[in-house]
Amino acid sequence: MKTQFPLIPRLVIFVSIACTSDLATTVNAQSVSFYQGKNIRIITSDSSGGGYDRWSRLFASHMRKYIAGNPAIIVQSMPGAGGRVAANYVYGVAKPDGLTLLMASRYLAMDQLVGSKDIGYDVRKFNWIGSPSKESLVLIMRADAPYKSMEDIIKAKEPPKCGDVGTSSSGYQLAKLLEETVGARINVVLGYADIGLVDLAVERGEIVCRGQPVQSHFTREPHMSWDKRNFDRHIVQTGRTRDTRMAEVPTIYELMDQYKTPDVSRRVAQVILSGPEFGYPMVAAPAIPGEQLKILRAAYSSVLKDVDFLVEIKKLRLELNPSTAEELQNSAAEVVGQPTEVVERVRKLLND
Repeated sequence: MKTQFPLIPRLVIFVSIACTSDLATTVNAQSVSFYQGKNIRIITSDSSGGGYDRWSRLFASHMRKYIAGNPAIIVQSMPGAGGRVAANYVYGVAKPDGLTLLMASRYLAMDQLVGSKDIGYDVRKFNWIGSPSKESLVLIMRADAPYKSMEDIIKAKEPPKCGDVGTSSSGYQLAKLLEETVGARINVVLGYADIGLVDLAVERGEIVCRGQPVQSHFTREPHMSWDKRNFDRHIVQTGRTRDTRMAEVPTIYELMDQYKTPDVSRRVAQVILSGPEFGYPMVAAPAIPGEQLKILRAAYSSVLKDVDFLVEIKKLRLELNPSTAEELQNSAAEVVGQPTEVVERVRKLLND
């Protein structure tokens, strides 16, 4: 039976415009025969202005000068089904000729694990190229709330009231994960139209806590102002190691050790937290020629050290914390290789 792919919506095309002067001085010794005069497409599942779109544009602007032949690089937005439409297209529709890349959804592996609808790809067969920034989450609490630590939350007769947009949001998933792993009950109020309204609800006292990406907390308002005036405190972070800006805040891994979390729940945590850790991964189709894959991976790695690129991400308040192709490939295999008991618990956690 042939794999059926979802219909592909009309593409919205953004062309990366870059100065062509002096590019020849940056081209390495690779043969220009393949990419000379051609276009590379970066397919993104994001709409214009989103995180995946922003990183796609950055790489489109800077990668071309590290590819012999100086090809034009085009960013095409293909939203739909949480990134699965774009993934299906790159995996099974676009020619695997080294001219089409995917800025993939960070949740592709988890979606495959739980058997989400319309999946026509296998993340283990994608050729992973890299991710510029793995992310972690933090649970923030109003400083005047009676919950000073995770122990306070676990022992509380009345659980703290957090807020978020919906069940697919990182804050909701973090709250459910803390209940799964350390027994911390959190009452999550859902239905806010956007994250800004969640922040406003915290400020008004309608809710006392929320989960969010660490990077957003330290680089976006109103959270930077919250920290400056000691409006909030940080309860737990999900990174493998403590962020230097929160050196006093335990990681979820430390808490799982402290509360002797069973192996199956630890595996659930690994799956749920894999999304933020994937960050903004770039992949190529399974059957891409080896030589083209080598060229693209080398160009991607070169961009991560490019001075102009580094200046630009600093202006945009983005953080560079890259993952290699090998790390991403291994992580994808680990996520989809979980036993049935873990799959069922993840499904339950996401659907509660």
